[in-house]
Amino acid sequence: MDYETLIYEQDEHVVTLTYNRPDQHNAISRKMNEELHHAWQRFRDDDDAFVLVITGAGDTTFSAGWDLQDASELDELGDWDEFRVHLFNSPGECGYTRRVDVFKPVIAAVNGYAFAAGLETALLADIRVAAENAEFGALERRWNIVGGDGMTVRLPLVVGFARAMELIITGRRIDAGEAERIGLVNEVVPRGKALERAQQLAREIAALPQGAIRSDKESVIRGVGRTYEERLRIEAELTMSMFMRRDSHTIGAGAFKRGERPEWPHHGL
Repeated sequence: MDYETLIYEQDEHVVTLTYNRPDQHNAISRKMNEELHHAWQRFRDDDDAFVLVITGAGDTTFSAGWDLQDASELDELGDWDEFRVHLFNSPGECGYTRRVDVFKPVIAAVNGYAFAAGLETALLADIRVAAENAEFGALERRWNIVGGDGMTVRLPLVVGFARAMELIITGRRIDAGEAERIGLVNEVVPRGKALERAQQLAREIAALPQGAIRSDKESVIRGVGRTYEERLRIEAELTMSMFMRRDSHTIGAGAFKRGERPEWPHHGL
C-alpha cells in the first residue's frame, strides 16, 4: 500500500511511523485510519522490524485526535447487526487501537498536542517520550464524544484509577511535567528532541535479544484483568515455551554458563 497520510521509514531494525497530516494537526481521518491498520500489521509481521516509534509531523502536534470534520461526513449507520459485526471486526476507528497482538516494543515520541484519539494513540505505546511542549487531554468531552479507541481501558492501566477518572471526566489538559509526574510519560526532553530521543532508545532496545522482550510483553498484555494465579501460569507458559523451542532464551542461558557472548537469532519468534 502507498500511504497518503503516513510516512513509514525503516532504519535497520527500527521503524518510524509518522502521522502526516500537519495541516489538520495530524488528526485521524478515515483514510489515515485505513492506512494505519495496514502499517501496524506491516510492522507486526516484518521479521526485520524490531521496534516501532510513532510520532506526528512537525513539532507542535502529535495528534489532535479524530478528524471531526471528516467524521461529520459519515453516512447514517446501518442496521444494528451490521454495526455490531463492524465493531467486532474493526481494528479500531482511529488506527490499530482494538488489537493487542503487537508484542514488539512500541515507543511514542509525543512532540506536541496529544488530545482525544491522539492521547489514545500515545497510549498504544509501551514507552512515551514527550517534548516539553507536549500536552495531553480527553478534550472530546466538549463535543460529547466518547473515548472509543482505548481511553477508558488503557489510561487506568497507565496512570491508575483515580487519575484516569479525573482526566476522563473533566477533559482537563495537562502539560508534559504533570504527565511525567502521574506516570503517563516516561521521559521529558527539550522541544524538538522527542523523536531523536525515542529513536535513540529504539536503537538501544533493538540491539538487545528480542525473544525475551516479546515474551514478557505478551505476558503482561495477556495477564491484564486475570487472576494472580492465571497471570503466573501465563508467564510460566511463555517462559517454558522458549526453552522448549530452544530459541534465544536457551542460547542465552547456555552462553552464560560457558562465559560466552551469544549471537542472538531474532527471526521466527
